[in-house]
Amino acid sequence: MDWCPLQFKANSLFTIHLTIVTCSMSSLSCTLIQADLFWEDKAANLQAFEEKIESVSGKTHIVILPEMFSTGFSMNAEQLAEDMEGPTMQWLKRVAAENKVIITGSIIIQQEEHYYNRLIWMLPNGQYGQYDKRHLFAYAEEDKHYTPGHQRLIASVNGWKINLMICYDLRFPVWARQAFSPEQPFEYDVLIYVANWPERRSYAWKTLLQARAIENQCYVIGVNRVGNDGHNIYYSGDSLVTDPLGDMLYHKTHKEDIHTITLYKESLQQFRTKFPFWHDRDAFVLINDMDSES
Repeated sequence: MDWCPLQFKANSLFTIHLTIVTCSMSSLSCTLIQADLFWEDKAANLQAFEEKIESVSGKTHIVILPEMFSTGFSMNAEQLAEDMEGPTMQWLKRVAAENKVIITGSIIIQQEEHYYNRLIWMLPNGQYGQYDKRHLFAYAEEDKHYTPGHQRLIASVNGWKINLMICYDLRFPVWARQAFSPEQPFEYDVLIYVANWPERRSYAWKTLLQARAIENQCYVIGVNRVGNDGHNIYYSGDSLVTDPLGDMLYHKTHKEDIHTITLYKESLQQFRTKFPFWHDRDAFVLINDMDSES
């Protein structure tokens, strides 16, 4: 598979697009890794994920890991954060190159005096994109430890446009809404959420993933962790893939799993042509709160 350099383009105040080109333009293979995490133990998590990635058989374009895959969902940012040249970034570069896949998942990053729950989109050639979690989970005081992001990241690979988000973002449909226009009816084709979403709210997780697929007429992939974290909170996984109708194409609960699924662009295009619901959309404009005085 040949990888071309990333091209970055800001289409609005809110969205960064990055593009790579590969040979095939019809299908997209994604590998979901639902795993138990070693609490705040980077070395153990990275070793476990490297073994899991190496075990993937057959062709895949993207390997998707959970939120904060190297530490678990920790508020101990001061002790666990790395910079963008740190060991986890170096691990991502090496493992993506060795396995010739894109790897995505979020990690704890420090930049100057701020800490971010940052999703990394790592290419096999060492180039990467990044997305900082927009909606911080105040219920767990994430907003007291981390700084929110203000721009979406939409990546392109194999002719597919992929919107990348993190966990709690799922509860806010406006942030994921397709930016429809007559010239470009669909801003993206696949919406990915990486998460540490507790089992006690798993019904909401599954329902909202299906809702995002239906309202945006896209595939949605949610990758969650399993097991207990350092606060004895249990995660049931419930990683899933849903089609634009909200029908589940894959769903796994309560156990670790590695699953590769192939999505087909022709099927998506046929569905969108048959059901052009976007014509009847409500028009609205987002205001960038970074420019607000309040």
